[in-house]
Amino acid sequence: MASKCDIPRASLVHKEEPYALIILKSCRETHCHYCMNQLQADTVPCMSCTIPLYCSEHCQIQAGGKPFSNFQDKIGTKESHSKPFDLCSDSNPVECFPEHKHECLGVNWPAILPTDIVLAGRILVKSTTQRCSTESNALCDLGLSHSYTQIGPESKLELHIYAIVLLCCLHRSFRLELPIIGVSLSQTIILISQIRVNSMAIVQMKSVDDPPDQFRKLASNGDALTSSLEQVPVGQAIYKAASMFNHSCLPNIHAYFLSRTLFIRTTEYVSTGCPLELSYGPQVGQLDCKDRLRYLADKYSFQCQCRGCSQLNLSDLALNAFCCVNHNCAGVVLESTIINGETHKLNNFPRAPEKQKFDSQLQGHKLNIVDINNMASLVLKFNNSTLQIHPGFCLHCGSHRDLDTSREAINKAWSYIKRLQEAIISKYISGTTLLDASRALGILRSTLHAYNKSVAEAEDNLAQAF
Repeated sequence: MASKCDIPRASLVHKEEPYALIILKSCRETHCHYCMNQLQADTVPCMSCTIPLYCSEHCQIQAGGKPFSNFQDKIGTKESHSKPFDLCSDSNPVECFPEHKHECLGVNWPAILPTDIVLAGRILVKSTTQRCSTESNALCDLGLSHSYTQIGPESKLELHIYAIVLLCCLHRSFRLELPIIGVSLSQTIILISQIRVNSMAIVQMKSVDDPPDQFRKLASNGDALTSSLEQVPVGQAIYKAASMFNHSCLPNIHAYFLSRTLFIRTTEYVSTGCPLELSYGPQVGQLDCKDRLRYLADKYSFQCQCRGCSQLNLSDLALNAFCCVNHNCAGVVLESTIINGETHKLNNFPRAPEKQKFDSQLQGHKLNIVDINNMASLVLKFNNSTLQIHPGFCLHCGSHRDLDTSREAINKAWSYIKRLQEAIISKYISGTTLLDASRALGILRSTLHAYNKSVAEAEDNLAQAF
């Protein structure tokens, strides 16, 4: 997916209804099985099996495959005035399909099998129905990529077993006439592999901590309190067009959901021809490069080569770095595990003639936390062939830090921060606990780099405690 024109920041570039969707097992009792919104006291069960719960008769009817005229009003009309940039011509309107009907005919296998396998069953039933109406010979041809050839033998065996079990269940509960051999079995295996690579988690925003009772009066008076929001997955779905967006650890678009409808907006200015890229997992600033690469390889079976993993960025340098022993130096001191993942990016770092251009790129990606020259100026003084980075040495002034002693000090300091975290949960925080945690924060600040993630986490814990 690439931009056909210059797109301003925060523009709606894509909107899509799911090809197939299913609620996660952990949300079966708390969220509507059709619209994914949180259930209220008055729930409406499925008329046949009473297993799925819906927030209203509207959703119950929709899940049964019958159209409901004011369904669009139900999920909200805030986005109706925003016309998306026409990137995908196959953005389907709301489609009514009995997505649960084949699951409620006396067999409770959907409650037992994993979510992605049940989702594969819904896609098989839908594609088979569409094939019959169009007289097509293609079974569930989603046209999406898969990772079957990259996974190991045990994972392949698991896919084969689940495919056989799924076809058996569909045959017994829905009389789906698909042989459990040959082409239909192979296509079911590939379908499950496609789901594991391309399915999207439908998320909702949730506050993970409410203010304690003694703080509610302060909150009503406008005083600042810490608050944590997180994205909570409630469903899993296949969006055929949205699956065409590639991954980047430095994405320029963001996906969010209103009910089951997917919306994608730009997070920065995108010029004509520039790829539009989503993040499939942790982004730059959440995990360092080696952890992101491992996550993407394990979950999606590809080696990420986005600009965040192939070009130097300040976050990957500082996220888990130690500070220089020279108090007047802002340089980073790296461990060997980080150096192994960053060396190839440092070797590609533009030298002095290109520094101005490189700085402008950093500003475009919001990574100008501190000038790169103040953190790793030694990188600018070597050619690619002679650049060598050693653990424990500052990348700015070359000073040495004893990493073993530093790790020991950090571990001891974190023991006091963990006690503070436990005290926050119990809602009883003693003065001694606060004092010890404050001293521990001082140790972290004097040992770790100012932009190390652990320092920020400790500061957040102390802010929450106070």
